Amino acid sequence: MEAVGSSTLYLRLRKRITIRPGEAVTLGQAARLLLHTPLAQTLGKLELYRHRPEDGNRYVIDILHIIQTIREAYPELMIEPYGDPQVLVMISPKPQKPRKVVLIFAWLLLFFGAGLAIMNFHADVSMKEVHQRISELVTGKRQEHPLWFQIPYSLGIGLGMVLFFNHLFRKRLNDEPNPLELEMYMYQENVNTYVIAEEMGKKQRNEKQQRQADD
Repeated sequence: MEAVGSSTLYLRLRKRITIRPGEAVTLGQAARLLLHTPLAQTLGKLELYRHRPEDGNRYVIDILHIIQTIREAYPELMIEPYGDPQVLVMISPKPQKPRKVVLIFAWLLLFFGAGLAIMNFHADVSMKEVHQRISELVTGKRQEHPLWFQIPYSLGIGLGMVLFFNHLFRKRLNDEPNPLELEMYMYQENVNTYVIAEEMGKKQRNEKQQRQADD
């Protein structure tokens, strides 16, 4: 064991990590470490958890378990944790390649679904009659199909969607997150919070049942 003296370890748990079945989670994977001694590399390799088939496809490592593991190996080390009190471990096999058929089907479904939604909205608010009335007010003549107004309007809808989602194909227009990215981020945060709460409750119930069985 390396001498640590009165060194202080600062650690911040990651929110979510992914491993493969049967792999181990080390302290360096689960948290960011700050320690001004050569011991930092050794601590990063400290094993916190190894996946077992009965654990399923997700597991939660609590900060108290991490502190206990570190203290058992280095009793004199001072520990200062920051951030989230748990890290969510997702167990996933080798990533699968994206299926192009499913991607194309989803793209077509979203494309035509969005188009129908816009068309139904225009029908509900009588957009055709509005365009005809605006054209009549500007030109003084009533036109059945005021294309000079309808075509720029249609192009403006497309341009507005590009600006709204801040993407033109794979190119971002600026560094600001778009509403879809924010919604996906909030959705992932809510999923992580729910899964962690569920897994912690499951662990507490299992520990309670184990204590009752021991008694």
